[in-house]
Amino acid sequence: MSTSRPDRLLIVRLSSLGDLVHTLPVVPALSGAFPGTPLDWLVDSRWSPLIKLVRGISEVIPLQSSVSGYLRCMRRVRRKRYSCIIDFQGIYRSAILGWSSGAERRIGRDRNSARERGAARFYTDRIAPSGQHVAAMSMSLAVHAGAQPPAEMQFPITVPADQVMQLRKKLSGEQSETYIVLSPGGGWKSKCWPAERFGGLCAQIWQRNRIRCVINLAPGEEQLGKEVVASSFPAKPIVYRPALPELVALLSQALLVVGADTGPLHLAAALGTRVIALFGSTNAARNGPLPRGVLIQNYSAQPPNYQRGDYIRGHSYSPEMLSISVEQVLAAVEQEISRTSLAPLQPSA
Repeated sequence: MSTSRPDRLLIVRLSSLGDLVHTLPVVPALSGAFPGTPLDWLVDSRWSPLIKLVRGISEVIPLQSSVSGYLRCMRRVRRKRYSCIIDFQGIYRSAILGWSSGAERRIGRDRNSARERGAARFYTDRIAPSGQHVAAMSMSLAVHAGAQPPAEMQFPITVPADQVMQLRKKLSGEQSETYIVLSPGGGWKSKCWPAERFGGLCAQIWQRNRIRCVINLAPGEEQLGKEVVASSFPAKPIVYRPALPELVALLSQALLVVGADTGPLHLAAALGTRVIALFGSTNAARNGPLPRGVLIQNYSAQPPNYQRGDYIRGHSYSPEMLSISVEQVLAAVEQEISRTSLAPLQPSA
């Protein structure tokens, strides 16, 4: 650990949404350790609208996904003359960007813990991260830079008021001021829950509680949305494909969010919205929603794992996710609906 004051700090975490969310607590930790020191964030341009909503970030540096964009980013980082860079990504692409800056200190994971082992050669400080959750592991790198471990993880996201106003106007027209968000998509199909089960859940929520669901989709998930809607009769869910600032507004105003181990679920939890997290073969202790949430996970005979077999690559749902029934999720939803207090959720298995 070092307590020397850097002139300018750079966070390097390029993607993805869930990992970005779990890196956010390092921002208040570093800002508190070095008040007045500019703190920038280098991120893939796709996710820069989210990082622009993070309090405590001085400048967002977007990385365009092209050779010319990469070279422009290298030159921009070099001109900033950072004294300390912390690479939370741990891959060659992020490590080389940090190395090209010429920063005196470049903090990252060691060979045994970096996502791409060779990335560690580009750091001056190679750290074996501590902690069980990925957010705690990232925090251990910030602590090495001089931050103090927080008593509780903080997620400094500003909800854009203009987006909330537009959302309320849109939902008012749909007569759906109170709504539950269902987020059926995800990067790995093995981490997802079947579309027809989301549709069945949507139907049950409407029949039993007269609460409409909003189906949150990412670009390219239009067919998935159609499959959910086709299974949701007699409910009439609202299908949204929001941009990132609108997604923040949508999740922040929801009564409840139901989803798997994916970015929107983690973003909702970070915003303080009640969440029900559906977990299969991934480790909830390592990747569960923070600061809290209701967890549904039926363990198989095998421990949670991240092996990228055929079903992990997106060819089919995992047996662990298929073991989760609509009735299980509905029971958790109804328990949350029945609560009259707005106190934060308590984790449960």
